[in-house]
Amino acid sequence: MPADPRAVVITGAGIISPMGRDWTENVAGFRAGKSAFSPVTLFDVSRQRVGTAGQADLPETAPDFGVSAKAWQRMDRGTRLALLAAREALENAGLSGGEMPMIIGTSAAAMPIGEAYYQKALLATTSRRHQLRRVETYQAQRQMTAMARELGITGFSRIISNACASGANAIGHAFHLVRSGKAERVLAGGYDALSQLVFAGFDTLQALSPSGIPRPFDAHRDGLALGEGAGFVVVESAASANARRAPIIAEVLGYGAATDTHHLTQPNPMGDTALATMQAACEMAGLLPEQIDYINSHGTGTPLNDIAEGNAIQRWAGDSVSKIQVSSTKSAIGHLLGGAGAVESVIALMTLEGQWLPASLNVREADPVCTFDLIREPRSAPVRRCLTNSFGFGGSNATLIFGKEGIL
Repeated sequence: MPADPRAVVITGAGIISPMGRDWTENVAGFRAGKSAFSPVTLFDVSRQRVGTAGQADLPETAPDFGVSAKAWQRMDRGTRLALLAAREALENAGLSGGEMPMIIGTSAAAMPIGEAYYQKALLATTSRRHQLRRVETYQAQRQMTAMARELGITGFSRIISNACASGANAIGHAFHLVRSGKAERVLAGGYDALSQLVFAGFDTLQALSPSGIPRPFDAHRDGLALGEGAGFVVVESAASANARRAPIIAEVLGYGAATDTHHLTQPNPMGDTALATMQAACEMAGLLPEQIDYINSHGTGTPLNDIAEGNAIQRWAGDSVSKIQVSSTKSAIGHLLGGAGAVESVIALMTLEGQWLPASLNVREADPVCTFDLIREPRSAPVRRCLTNSFGFGGSNATLIFGKEGIL
């Protein structure tokens, strides 16, 4: 247990991703170096250049923990993913709802419901059956209200939509709420589901890898792959966790956020803002780069992102760069957009809990920017502190640092 009662800790974590439906299944998949891409079956991709993605195995019927069939049916796919991950996080923390804020990051939110409304409106019919309900349930706050009700959460809810940094920002905001004493505990996380509009948009931008298989940090990388999922954590004060004898997964050591004004979709080539968030998180944590054992990189597999992040890591680590272990788990499950930062935070927690590191898959020839230790196969390793980066369109950059002191 952290000695400082003002310390902020993680007492519960939950995840659903293309790799599996819960913590256990995801650990097994990442430790085995599994790739979780498959043909898209949720919507028609016959007119797109790419036909594969990281698709989660979501139950078709309402889960057996008290969610009514009607409530499940009215939730969009993304909220169902979020509900399952959040439920696991609460159970893992030994909680069953209660008075606590809920901070959620998402980018597309209930986009599939908006798509259904549009498709219905285009039909040559005067029937408007279910259209009013779609207008209502398309709103992200309505989905979050329904989710909070099913979880028994009675605190206030906030939605953060900062593109691909949304999930990391949600956890960072929860960290600040607890650290400042404004809340004893917060349920925080992020999610996004695959949707046709978003998939077609990324395909039109030619941001997707034509092969459907991303190769982050490969010298010949050619784009990202999309995925879907949700990651949630219970962020709690050490004093509260100690008082209720809750198991602690890790401590939140630092958080940094900054905005890259270089371009709407392209990062500064030298990674100036990525460097700023990494430095800010380390300063808050009181850590030097050489004290970080592992970086879960943003690592999308696009030519511009990987070079910018690689440059930022080089500049941040300096002479210690060759000892910094780095990988991108997007190589296995795809880019989860608004859910990416939260899911990757949960993966970082897994490395602390299990003392192993996931791999950057599919790398044939590492880019010269990889002067760090690029992990190309899963490995067992001592991990006391890990850092995770999340960068989004519009220049939203975020870095989180988690630690487990005394684990060795």
